Amino acid sequence: MHALIADDDVVNATVLEAALGRLGVETLIAYDGADAWDTVRRTGPSLAVVDWMMPKLDGLELCRRIREAPEHAHMYVILLTGRQEQDDVVEGLHAGADDYLVKPFDARELGARVRTGLRILSLQRQLKEQIEALRRTLANVKHLKGLLPICSYCKRIRKDQDYWQQLEGYISEHSDAQFSHGICPGCLHQATNELDRAR
Repeated sequence: MHALIADDDVVNATVLEAALGRLGVETLIAYDGADAWDTVRRTGPSLAVVDWMMPKLDGLELCRRIREAPEHAHMYVILLTGRQEQDDVVEGLHAGADDYLVKPFDARELGARVRTGLRILSLQRQLKEQIEALRRTLANVKHLKGLLPICSYCKRIRKDQDYWQQLEGYISEHSDAQFSHGICPGCLHQATNELDRAR
């Protein structure tokens, strides 16, 4: 897990780096928006703490670019800014930020918000792994399909080279169904009658 810090203020960037380091998160630092975007494309960090006001490319535009790139859209982005009006918060979230932190920030609040982001990223990763496992499972599921030539008397299925196979064997080969054998009341009655006649 590594994170991008995008802030043109060296002191802020250093404080953020120390705070994330205490959480066990490795960091990459960019001091302007253009460098931050290059870092995103080059390294694909999972999380980013992005200052709103930066030279070359501001935080809002950086958020938009991240969200528009499918390979980076999963990133958890915390927008860092001195703006705290409700309209500013809404604008930041509309641009693609997941969370919003007002400067000067409290290190404990930053830590709590980063931990929330890490938890969400972990859940996303688990969900992705489960979806992939489900896809692999579905790819291995056997399906019965097509026209099956079946004997109207003995109910055997004709396979290749005119080989006839018991119905339950054929179904077991082509699906995950398993059979247990019994006898229905009608067949039991017929078998009893035949046995009585044979005596």
